[in-house]
Amino acid sequence: MIRLDKFLCEMEIGTRSQVKEMIKKGQVSVNNEVIKKADYKFDENSAKVCVKEKEISYQKFYYYMLNKPAGVVSATTDNHDKTVLDLLKDAPGKDLFPVGRLDKDTEGLLLITNDGVLSHNLLSPKKHVDKTYLVKTAETVTLDMIHALEQGVDIGEEKITLPAKVKLLEEKEIELTIMEGKFHQVKRMLKAVGNEVVYLKRLSMGSLILDEALNLGEYRILTEKEVDDLKKDKQE
Repeated sequence: MIRLDKFLCEMEIGTRSQVKEMIKKGQVSVNNEVIKKADYKFDENSAKVCVKEKEISYQKFYYYMLNKPAGVVSATTDNHDKTVLDLLKDAPGKDLFPVGRLDKDTEGLLLITNDGVLSHNLLSPKKHVDKTYLVKTAETVTLDMIHALEQGVDIGEEKITLPAKVKLLEEKEIELTIMEGKFHQVKRMLKAVGNEVVYLKRLSMGSLILDEALNLGEYRILTEKEVDDLKKDKQE
């Protein structure tokens, strides 16, 4: 059950004072009955709510795929740099945040949502959700480097990294799949094997794959299947 004014604010119909004025003027109906009390409570999951005869569909959680460009930080606010939320300033949904972080100079897939439970589970170290990156390096990637990455390397943590999956694309280009999300992990892993990352792009996170139709800085709403598959990822 939810208050009518709170529902309308969450659906971004207006500010609290604006929606109260709409209700007072008889512009809001619930199940075809005009309601003039802001504190009227109803089941938001089953009721039909109309504002000025236009039906308002209830949606609590929002899920967006962003193709993050370099130069943008993975934060909700920042005093110096543009944030990923600045790129979604016109997107519906309150309390949106990025799921995990991509370095400022890293591009690619970033999930933006307000579903805290899904985010927690996707990022939980116990879940081992795969994350795949396109990595371009300063030096040629040797078979010894690949073997080391696949076995796990020492990046200065208590334990070595979990075994990674490596696909060699070119002499200085690989696809690297890891199951952790430590600070600067990919860069530290390549440094540990005597190489250096010069370009990094995330291609996927669990079942979610970057939409190639999205240009850098663009975003789109996730499909129902993509959301369902992500929820299954964190259960495995």
